[in-house]
Amino acid sequence: MYNHPLTRRVIGYAIEVHRRLGSGLLENTYKQCLAHELHLAGISFQLEAQMPVHYKGVNLNCGYRIDLLVENLLVVELKAVEQILGVHQAQLITYMKLAKAPIGLILNFNVKMLKDGIKKCALTAPPRSPVFYTS
Repeated sequence: MYNHPLTRRVIGYAIEVHRRLGSGLLENTYKQCLAHELHLAGISFQLEAQMPVHYKGVNLNCGYRIDLLVENLLVVELKAVEQILGVHQAQLITYMKLAKAPIGLILNFNVKMLKDGIKKCALTAPPRSPVFYTS
Protein backbone atom coordinates (compact mmCIF):
# COMPACT_ATOMS: atom_id res chain seq x y z
CA MET A 1 0.00 0.00 0.00
CA TYR A 2 2.80 2.46 0.86
CA ASN A 3 4.11 2.18 -2.72
CA HIS A 4 0.75 3.14 -4.23
CA PRO A 5 0.96 4.72 -7.73
CA LEU A 6 -0.61 7.92 -6.39
CA THR A 7 2.13 8.16 -3.75
CA ARG A 8 4.81 7.80 -6.42
CA ARG A 9 3.19 10.52 -8.57
CA VAL A 10 2.92 12.99 -5.67
CA ILE A 11 6.54 12.34 -4.70
CA GLY A 12 7.55 12.99 -8.31
CA TYR A 13 5.75 16.36 -8.31
CA ALA A 14 7.30 17.22 -4.93
CA ILE A 15 10.76 16.45 -6.32
CA GLU A 16 10.03 18.78 -9.23
CA VAL A 17 9.05 21.57 -6.81
CA HIS A 18 12.17 20.99 -4.71
CA ARG A 19 14.39 20.84 -7.79
CA ARG A 20 13.10 24.24 -8.93
CA LEU A 21 12.98 26.01 -5.54
CA GLY A 22 15.62 24.27 -3.44
CA SER A 23 15.44 24.32 0.35
CA GLY A 24 15.17 27.26 2.73
CA LEU A 25 11.70 28.60 1.91
CA LEU A 26 8.59 28.58 4.07
CA GLU A 27 6.40 25.48 4.18
CA ASN A 28 3.47 27.38 2.66
CA THR A 29 5.50 28.14 -0.48
CA TYR A 30 6.12 24.45 -1.10
CA LYS A 31 2.47 23.65 -0.33
CA GLN A 32 1.18 26.15 -2.88
CA CYS A 33 3.64 24.99 -5.55
CA LEU A 34 2.84 21.30 -4.99
CA ALA A 35 -0.88 22.12 -5.16
CA HIS A 36 -0.22 23.86 -8.49
CA GLU A 37 1.59 20.77 -9.80
CA LEU A 38 -1.32 18.54 -8.75
CA HIS A 39 -3.76 20.91 -10.44
CA LEU A 40 -1.74 20.87 -13.67
CA ALA A 41 -1.74 17.05 -13.56
CA GLY A 42 -5.51 16.91 -13.11
CA ILE A 43 -5.28 15.17 -9.74
CA SER A 44 -8.11 15.95 -7.34
CA PHE A 45 -7.08 17.29 -3.95
CA GLN A 46 -8.15 19.52 -1.09
CA LEU A 47 -5.76 22.20 0.14
CA GLU A 48 -5.78 22.70 3.93
CA ALA A 49 -8.71 20.32 4.31
CA GLN A 50 -10.47 20.85 7.63
CA MET A 51 -11.01 17.63 9.55
CA PRO A 52 -13.62 17.66 12.29
CA VAL A 53 -13.55 15.25 15.19
CA HIS A 54 -16.68 13.09 15.37
CA TYR A 55 -17.74 12.87 19.01
CA LYS A 56 -21.05 11.43 20.24
CA GLY A 57 -22.78 12.12 16.95
CA VAL A 58 -21.46 15.66 16.59
CA ASN A 59 -18.75 17.04 14.32
CA LEU A 60 -16.46 19.28 16.36
CA ASN A 61 -14.09 21.71 14.69
CA CYS A 62 -10.89 21.23 16.69
CA GLY A 63 -8.63 23.07 14.27
CA TYR A 64 -7.20 20.09 12.39
CA ARG A 65 -6.15 21.02 8.84
CA ILE A 66 -4.50 18.62 6.45
CA ASP A 67 -1.98 20.31 4.14
CA LEU A 68 -3.12 18.23 1.15
CA LEU A 69 -5.71 15.49 0.97
CA VAL A 70 -5.17 13.85 -2.42
CA GLU A 71 -8.04 11.94 -4.01
CA ASN A 72 -9.47 11.28 -0.51
CA LEU A 73 -6.84 8.55 -0.25
CA LEU A 74 -3.49 10.15 0.56
CA VAL A 75 -2.69 12.63 3.34
CA VAL A 76 0.33 14.81 2.53
CA GLU A 77 1.94 16.82 5.31
CA LEU A 78 4.61 19.28 4.22
CA LYS A 79 7.42 20.43 6.46
CA ALA A 80 10.41 22.74 6.21
CA VAL A 81 12.20 21.63 9.38
CA GLU A 82 15.64 20.48 10.50
CA GLN A 83 14.41 16.88 10.79
CA ILE A 84 11.19 14.90 10.90
CA LEU A 85 10.31 14.17 14.51
CA GLY A 86 7.95 11.78 16.25
CA VAL A 87 5.46 14.61 16.75
CA HIS A 88 5.29 15.06 12.95
CA GLN A 89 4.63 11.34 12.50
CA ALA A 90 1.92 11.45 15.19
CA GLN A 91 0.34 14.42 13.40
CA LEU A 92 0.25 12.48 10.12
CA ILE A 93 -1.31 9.43 11.79
CA THR A 94 -3.99 11.61 13.41
CA TYR A 95 -4.85 13.21 10.06
CA MET A 96 -4.93 9.84 8.30
CA LYS A 97 -7.36 8.46 10.89
CA LEU A 98 -9.59 11.56 10.78
CA ALA A 99 -9.68 11.51 6.97
CA LYS A 100 -10.00 7.69 6.86
CA ALA A 101 -7.08 7.74 4.44
CA PRO A 102 -4.98 4.57 4.31
CA ILE A 103 -1.75 6.18 3.11
CA GLY A 104 0.23 9.27 4.08
CA LEU A 105 3.39 11.18 3.33
CA ILE A 106 5.54 13.61 5.22
CA LEU A 107 7.61 15.69 2.80
CA ASN A 108 10.36 17.74 4.44
CA PHE A 109 11.65 20.31 1.96
CA ASN A 110 14.45 21.50 4.25
CA VAL A 111 16.93 18.96 2.88
CA LYS A 112 19.54 18.98 0.13
CA MET A 113 17.87 16.08 -1.72
CA LEU A 114 14.13 15.62 -1.23
CA LYS A 115 14.49 11.82 -1.19
CA ASP A 116 16.15 12.30 2.23
CA GLY A 117 13.08 14.16 3.55
CA ILE A 118 10.35 11.64 2.73
CA LYS A 119 8.49 9.45 5.22
CA LYS A 120 5.71 7.16 3.98
CA CYS A 121 3.04 5.72 6.21
CA ALA A 122 0.35 3.10 5.69
CA LEU A 123 -2.39 2.16 8.11
CA THR A 124 -2.65 -1.60 8.33
CA ALA A 125 -5.87 -3.57 8.60
CA PRO A 126 -7.70 -3.31 11.93
CA PRO A 127 -6.66 -2.14 14.43
CA ARG A 128 -5.21 0.22 11.78
CA SER A 129 -1.73 0.36 13.24
CA PRO A 130 0.64 2.76 11.46
CA VAL A 131 3.69 1.46 9.64
CA PHE A 132 6.34 3.99 8.54
CA TYR A 133 8.68 3.51 5.63
CA THR A 134 11.59 5.57 4.39
CA SER A 135 12.05 6.05 0.68
